Amino acid sequence: MMRRLLLLLLTLFTSPAFAKDELALAMTQAPGTMNPVIGSMLAKSLIRNMIARPITAYDPDWNLVCMVCVELPSIEKKTARIVTLADGRQGIETDVALKPMTWGDGTPVTAKDIAFTLEVGKHPLSGVASSEGYRRIVKFDIKDDLHFTVTTDRVTFDYNSFDFQILPAHIEKPIFDANPAEYRNKTAYDTDPTNPGLAFGPYRIAELVPGNRIVLVPNPHWTGEKPHFRRIVVKIIENTAALEANLISGNVDYVLGELGLSLDQALAFEKRHKDKYDLIYKPALIYEHIDVNLDNPLLKDRRVRQALLLSIDRKAISEKLFAGKQPVANSDINPLDPMYSPTARYYGYDPAAAKKLLDEAGFATIRNGLRTNAAGERLSIELTTTAGNRIREQVAQVIQSQLRQVGIELRLKAEPPRIFSEALNRRNFTALAMYAWVSRPQGVPRSTLHSQEIPTAKNAWSGQNYPAYANPEMDKALDAAERELDRDKRRALFGEIQRLYAEDLPVLPLFFRVDPFVIPKALKGVRPTGHLNSSTLWIEQWRWEP
Repeated sequence: MMRRLLLLLLTLFTSPAFAKDELALAMTQAPGTMNPVIGSMLAKSLIRNMIARPITAYDPDWNLVCMVCVELPSIEKKTARIVTLADGRQGIETDVALKPMTWGDGTPVTAKDIAFTLEVGKHPLSGVASSEGYRRIVKFDIKDDLHFTVTTDRVTFDYNSFDFQILPAHIEKPIFDANPAEYRNKTAYDTDPTNPGLAFGPYRIAELVPGNRIVLVPNPHWTGEKPHFRRIVVKIIENTAALEANLISGNVDYVLGELGLSLDQALAFEKRHKDKYDLIYKPALIYEHIDVNLDNPLLKDRRVRQALLLSIDRKAISEKLFAGKQPVANSDINPLDPMYSPTARYYGYDPAAAKKLLDEAGFATIRNGLRTNAAGERLSIELTTTAGNRIREQVAQVIQSQLRQVGIELRLKAEPPRIFSEALNRRNFTALAMYAWVSRPQGVPRSTLHSQEIPTAKNAWSGQNYPAYANPEMDKALDAAERELDRDKRRALFGEIQRLYAEDLPVLPLFFRVDPFVIPKALKGVRPTGHLNSSTLWIEQWRWEP
């Protein structure tokens, strides 16, 4: 009798209908910090999207939509107005109405939280990822808890996009006020990550084991659609081979498509397991690239950077490693983006042209197979990238071999993603850094290319222009593109941005990524987006239907 009872209980608790009110997810990177305004990692965004929301976001159809606001502000509806500022310049005044939402400890989300977020963003010592968007706000008027008017110092085509996250003033403000310079090290997001008051999305963090797992449970104060899972466990498995093994064994139900299996793994996986999984290959506004540290004297000459790109057979890499599914990139603007220009310079594989450029740049002498300059310096540089990603490591090895053929020594260095990200934020790489950026539709690449976005100790390492690229022509084109309301004229300015990028090559573009989503047939509601706002932003729609 007892044995039959145990068997019945075992059957009950392992049946699909019961077990799948808990979802086991996995991804390849661990967030360096959970604070939404400090650092920029995709891993953090994937988690943050489940526990909080930006004010606006782009949906899976690439339309701008409200997440926390009631309605998108509009010049036509007069909820946004072009105004003349005190200095005579034109700015824009925008009215925003917030949806009633509540932090996980029962405290309402109000305009005061947004005012505090702006205070942190503007402070020169706070250490935010990029302070430019905050600095542009010259006036913030709170009408009541759910209504405010914000005035920015310029008119931009995306005036009604407010993609920054919100900090809980009732928790974070005392920490920030005590010592703004130490805020990034003492934020409750890292010292007390399970505090319910840090979340106002459908889930909150119940457990966080750094580098291992993050456990989410429903936020009882969430006012939107009720989430379908009583518990979500996000496991950090940095090795992509181990990631696949965990998926096959059932140790995880689903690997997040934005930060999971590599494309070659997914292609092979589809052949063996397509009866149990739906595979979606989502072309994305993500480009794999190599940042060039322009402070390195070996890389200051533009001809050297051009030679590097000419020496890499990117088409062959795409065909052999990605079955041709990941197209070669000419710049950081994807052909899928309406602002893409086909006129930018294209670098094919041309070792002969690369050698000629290296000769002209002063590296004409070859000793023991390596190029040297007149001072006897060898053209030996280091490429840093993330460890554990098998395909990225393979790409690095191919590039190393191809550069050797033109007399360039490439030393490879792989670091855990969190360490790599922290070093990148402080420009702590000697020569080259390979990783990926993801952007939003029609996004102006100001934070990565404008001279005001170079991270330094003086600006508390704010900005994402890690190469330290500074070109007045590029600055002018970036500024103009943001301000141009006419779509065709803006596209022409984007063309200029891409032209300058391709000539100067502060970054070596490799290819545009295709994210493979390997989705169990029973998991419904996952919609790949292909841009900065990931699929987890709609986690409450995910459900298990065996």
